[in-house]
Amino acid sequence: MTTIETPPTQPGTVPDRGPARRLRLRDVAVVDWVAIVVVAFLVLAVVAPGLLTPYDPLRPDSNAILQAPSSAHPFGTDYLGRDLLSRVVYGTVRTMVGSAIAVVIGLGIGTVLGLVAAYFGGIVDAVISRVVDVLLSIPGLLLSMVIVVALGFGAINAAIAVGVSSVAVFTRLMRSETLTVTALPFVEASHHLGGTRRQVLIRHVFPNSYTAVLSLTALQFGLAILWISSLSFLGYGAPPPQPEWGLLVAEGREYVVSAPWLVVVPGLAITVSVLAISRVSQFVRERVLP
Repeated sequence: MTTIETPPTQPGTVPDRGPARRLRLRDVAVVDWVAIVVVAFLVLAVVAPGLLTPYDPLRPDSNAILQAPSSAHPFGTDYLGRDLLSRVVYGTVRTMVGSAIAVVIGLGIGTVLGLVAAYFGGIVDAVISRVVDVLLSIPGLLLSMVIVVALGFGAINAAIAVGVSSVAVFTRLMRSETLTVTALPFVEASHHLGGTRRQVLIRHVFPNSYTAVLSLTALQFGLAILWISSLSFLGYGAPPPQPEWGLLVAEGREYVVSAPWLVVVPGLAITVSVLAISRVSQFVRERVLP
């Protein structure tokens, strides 16, 4: 009986895993479907919130003050008679856009700093690493509060503060991945073939280092939602009467006994959104990507 030997994998190369397994709908778990539907609603609320509710989130109604959830107002109304569903839907825009800004800032700056620190080493690596250590020693939410106080209150400034607070996490991960890639033989071979530092960094090191950093993006997006909502709850984010999830919870806490839906509904929106985004990112990483 003859055997076929598999050729050895060359150092510095990624072994061929073959074609990606075809994803079948019946293989998708119910939890994944629920998460996908939730994320789809979040996207729709950001793109076209008017399709999900007919009410103006800023218009009060003296005849509908603190009404319990009903067919006319599925999530009830607040202390001014404003429809809570409308305020939650329109609040999705501010929360999601702010979280996206924060993640883009953290990902962009952190990727560049981590890449430069690991590849050039020496004094550059030492300085960036010490700055990262200092940032990581401070709780993220506390650092965000300090930054937003320095910048001034507001939704955009809160997003910038959260983004700056997450730079250290992306920097450390990118530095670790870059150090791993630069130690591989194909990087050294690129230098011997005449590639400059800039060419090797852009063409070889970065494309092989950013995958793990992108995987962190979805988790950091969920964390950004929590931090931005927390800043708004404390009064550092969007000012009233603008709808924002954290601000809605802050406004509803005064009526937690008489109208608990004012706290429960936006709180559930925050929780379910973070869990759904994390679940979908895990599903894409494990079942869709090869």
